[in-house]
Amino acid sequence: MPPGTKFRVAICGAGIGGLTTAVALARYPDIEVVIYEAAERLAEIGAGIGLFPRPWEIIKKLGLDEELLKTTDIKPVQGPAPSFRYRRSDRPEGLEFYTLITKGNLITFHRPDFQTVLLKRLPSSYKVHCSKRLRSYTQRQGGPINLLFEDGTQASCDVLLGADGLKSSVRRSLLGEKAQWAQSQNNWSEAADITAMIEPTWSGTNAYRALIPADRLRSRRPDHRVLTTPTQYLGKGGYIIAYPIARGKMVNFVAFKSQHELENSKFNGPWVCPTEKAEFVSFFRNWEPEVQALLDCVDKPLRWAIHTVKPLKSWVSGNAAILGDAAHAMTPHQGSGAGQAIEDAYILATLLGHPLTTKDTISRALGIYDHIRRPLAYKVHECSRKNGLYFTLSNPEIDFDRVPEHEMLNQLKVLGQVFTKNWEWSWNSSIGSAVLEAMRLLETSC
Repeated sequence: MPPGTKFRVAICGAGIGGLTTAVALARYPDIEVVIYEAAERLAEIGAGIGLFPRPWEIIKKLGLDEELLKTTDIKPVQGPAPSFRYRRSDRPEGLEFYTLITKGNLITFHRPDFQTVLLKRLPSSYKVHCSKRLRSYTQRQGGPINLLFEDGTQASCDVLLGADGLKSSVRRSLLGEKAQWAQSQNNWSEAADITAMIEPTWSGTNAYRALIPADRLRSRRPDHRVLTTPTQYLGKGGYIIAYPIARGKMVNFVAFKSQHELENSKFNGPWVCPTEKAEFVSFFRNWEPEVQALLDCVDKPLRWAIHTVKPLKSWVSGNAAILGDAAHAMTPHQGSGAGQAIEDAYILATLLGHPLTTKDTISRALGIYDHIRRPLAYKVHECSRKNGLYFTLSNPEIDFDRVPEHEMLNQLKVLGQVFTKNWEWSWNSSIGSAVLEAMRLLETSC
């Protein structure tokens, strides 16, 4: 290690969570950072990313806001702001019923633009290695963590952070390590429970994603609302979300088909793959004309079988920890997956960078991160799951199959109030209290 370095951090994964962690750690020049990315090159999969005020607060603290705002036409709003418009659309004539009002606005970005800004902020001393998929790691108390990659190469570090997504190799090794420890204590049922948490499970929902050139949609329907207004089109068993990104040049489109009764089952087939429009457009064939215009403009969609990670009892083992989707992959129905990864990154980096965190006390800092972030993330995990029920008109509070037509608008407005209350943590709460509590725990446990 170079003189003055207190420890070495290895980050597996160069997505939003991993890169935000690296940028947050860059505030502490006495920490050496190396990033390992499994892909051959740094390229974000996915189209849009939206940030509500809570994670945007962190973006400002890291000084990323000005550069990011150059990539979007949306400017931050401080007070009440309209967010998504809601329509019931599984009928020939759509019914607009609700506008989501948030305290501060949702700011949307094109994912590659977001990643580019993060990469620009990495110090020149940070090394980024592509084509490095972790196979496993080993650690001994008081010693370095040894990393073994799929290409046969090895490396070492003092702290391992797994930001390597849904199919996280770090999670697999971390839980495997915990299961082995339980077995060594003859806790066979606990070992079996831990092992069962390694693999993600299907949510019962598939998402069909595409980017639509705004000019294509404009030529099809010049006054289409999603050219300027984020909109969600709801119906029984599915919904569509669409909003402008890339300075209005593109529309981010996602269509969801849900079979909630299949939640936690095994999905047969590739989880992410190109598909034909025919796989999903028939589901929406009787939906309103605005939806048909969007579907007509979709080209080369990707199918994502939405998987989640079961709630874990810990994200930490020794000097290794997981964050983002590796720790708490959730359904995307609150648009909060990226924001949660950003929160993980900020608190984790702030704890590791604290002067009281040394090579000998890394595990204490990671334990506080786990204590602070895990309950919050799993609360969001459940809130997002509930929104998936609300948006597909499958919620237990209102049986839309039994609502008479003359009561439909009123009941849909009630639904809007229900999912707003479920979602309002995104704009009515702050990361500040969690950071203060993390610092208090660190400083009083010395």
